[in-house]
Amino acid sequence: MPLPQDAASIFDRKNTPLMRLVDATDPQALAGPSPCVGWSGLDVVQHLIDTQRDFLLKAGADLPNPAPTVAALGPATAWRTHAEGVARQLADDTLAERPYETPFGTTTVGAAFDRFYGFDLLVHRWDIGAAAGVPVELSDRELDQVEEALAGFGDAVRSEGVCGPAVEVGPDASRQERVIAFTGRDPRV
Repeated sequence: MPLPQDAASIFDRKNTPLMRLVDATDPQALAGPSPCVGWSGLDVVQHLIDTQRDFLLKAGADLPNPAPTVAALGPATAWRTHAEGVARQLADDTLAERPYETPFGTTTVGAAFDRFYGFDLLVHRWDIGAAAGVPVELSDRELDQVEEALAGFGDAVRSEGVCGPAVEVGPDASRQERVIAFTGRDPRV
């Protein structure tokens, strides 16, 4: 049976494993350093909130004000509050299907959100797990999605704020280790 392709369902499939990880992880463990240089796991959660929120507000979304913060609410409550607002907005086809211009051409708000922030949901889930010492295994479908996004970014993949230089891994590296290494992260952390 094919999976639903609406923006809210796509977000939910990528968000649910992240929400489970953040819900189940001790906030003190999330304070550990992440593979994102200079950021803790808590910083990564806040980054996800801030960047997704910024994109959606610019696209015309109606999100709660003030923005949820990890500092005020803790990581689980801040993420859940934010994610519920995102899901409500993406479920509104008048927003999700609105044309949206990206550096890669015209698409929709929902598709642009998934292309950039869906990638972040997957890769940063791994970062958050690494910060907390919790192993995160991406499924084959998720790895396909990360590889597709990376290929779609083209040369921009190495731009400031996207991915650092690829990390070299040995020939016995797993598929996940190779994909994570391509994003500029050491998969052996």
